[in-house]
Amino acid sequence: MYFASRFRAFAGAAALITASAIAHAQAALPNVVILATGGTIAGAGASAVNSATYSAAKVPVDKLIAGLPELSKVANVRGEQVFQIASESLTNDNLLTLAKRVSALSKQADVDGIVITHGTDTLEETAYFLTLTVHTAKPIIVVGSMRPGTALSADGALNLFDAVNVAASKDAMGKGVLVTMNDEIQTARDVSKTVNIKTEAFKSQWGPLGMIVEGRNYWFRAPAKRHTMQSEFDIDTITALPAVEIVYGYQSVPSTAIDAFAKSGAKAIVHAGTGNGSVADRIVPVLQKVRADGGIVVRSSRVPDGFVIRNAEQPDDKYDWVVAHDLRPQKARILTMVALTKTNDTKELQRIFWEY
Repeated sequence: MYFASRFRAFAGAAALITASAIAHAQAALPNVVILATGGTIAGAGASAVNSATYSAAKVPVDKLIAGLPELSKVANVRGEQVFQIASESLTNDNLLTLAKRVSALSKQADVDGIVITHGTDTLEETAYFLTLTVHTAKPIIVVGSMRPGTALSADGALNLFDAVNVAASKDAMGKGVLVTMNDEIQTARDVSKTVNIKTEAFKSQWGPLGMIVEGRNYWFRAPAKRHTMQSEFDIDTITALPAVEIVYGYQSVPSTAIDAFAKSGAKAIVHAGTGNGSVADRIVPVLQKVRADGGIVVRSSRVPDGFVIRNAEQPDDKYDWVVAHDLRPQKARILTMVALTKTNDTKELQRIFWEY
């Protein structure tokens, strides 16, 4: 009896010590919140061979977290289901809701980093909006996957692990909103989806900021443009976004889309021109009229890489147009919407495009 009693006491003390050690280890880990919005990373296919044919936005965030127990070694993770939407269906109101939630969480002392799971189709737009409007030095990571979790060689689990790992890392602080896909760390401003059926879909013409290998971050460059804490835009003061539309340049293009958008009340038109943001001769006077009527004209390019040079191809100073620099049309739209919440002055808008 004596030895049994001593053994039970020893076992009880050992259990207390183990529980205390676990609690201490958990307390020492960073706290990361995963905000889920849907997309392929929450998708499911009919079979394991369906990597391109599947239903997006099916798996809730709790199941994503539960299916990746390795996360508990990196951070104390909790999830919130903000939306469950395929990203091509996201709206400006969705952007505002998400960004305001990110901003609120970033102000909490018990939150060290934030991860947003997102569909890849418009992931770059949301990420850029967040880096323009959320004022925090804490890591904010946007992540998706090119294959649903039910597919052979699904990429979502490792992408999510990498995202949480970067969000939990002090060396990611102050670098703006980041995108982690295919082992790479990309800045939200530069990255774009460049292919629709490969896991290495997200690229920047200026290269990634770094890589994640087996849970370790390797950094090679830093963002050069203004973001987050250095931004003059603040989601906490933005209540609505103006209508900004994109029109595409191509051979024989008519003015139909521009006319319709102008008539519907668009505050700005982003023209996705050919080459160096070229504009067809018959479209030039139509865009001039948009500007004369008070609308903003932003000249961008449909070409994936390079940048639009001001007063080349078109006399931007003469027409009082703005050029999008190296931003693709969809990101030029995001920046134009955000900038128009502050100013309608074209010189100020051009400054903003140079700086952001």
